[in-house]
Amino acid sequence: MPYPSPPRSPSGPRRRTLLASAAGAVLLVGCSSGSGDSDGGSGGGSPSLVERARARAARDSEGLVGRYDAVLAAHPVLAELLTPLRTAAVRHAEAFGAGAPGPSATSGPGEVSATVSAAPTTATASPSAGVPASEKDALAELAAAERELADRRTKALVGLPGELARLLASVAAAGAAHAYLLTEGTK
Repeated sequence: MPYPSPPRSPSGPRRRTLLASAAGAVLLVGCSSGSGDSDGGSGGGSPSLVERARARAARDSEGLVGRYDAVLAAHPVLAELLTPLRTAAVRHAEAFGAGAPGPSATSGPGEVSATVSAAPTTATASPSAGVPASEKDALAELAAAERELADRRTKALVGLPGELARLLASVAAAGAAHAYLLTEGTK
C-alpha cells in the first residue's frame, strides 16, 4: 500500500528560516560593528567610498526609525509588533556610526546606547506624516520600505571592503526578515 505524500508546504522561505537568518544577522552586526576604523585601511576601496557608504547606511537606518516612529504615533496598538523591529533599526544605525548627541554609553555590542532611545519617540512623529489610516496598510508600507532598503543595500555591496560589506549584508538580511515579519503581521 503506497504511503500518502506529505502535504506540501507553501513556497518561499519558512518563518523559522527567516528568524534564524535574522538572529544570525544580529550576531554578525554585533561582531562586525566593534572595530571602528578598520574599513579605511588595506581592505580595498577608498576611504571616501567607505565613509560615504557607511554614512548613507546610517542615514537610511535613521530614516527607517523615523518611519517606525510615525507609524507608532498613528497606530499605538501596533507597539508590541513594531517596537522590537524599531529597536533593531536603531542598532543598525548605531552600527553604521549614526551620530547620537553626546558620548555613547554603549557597554557592549548588543546594547543600545544611553543617548539613543530604544523606545519610540511619539513627540517627534506626527500621525499626519503620510501614514496610512488603516493598520494593515501602515504595516504593508513599512514592509515595503524594509524590503526596498534591503534590496538597495544588497546592490550596494559590490566594491565595498570586507568588513563593511559583511555588516551591510547582515543588516540587509535583517531588513528582509523584518519585511517578512511585517507582512505576516498584516494577516
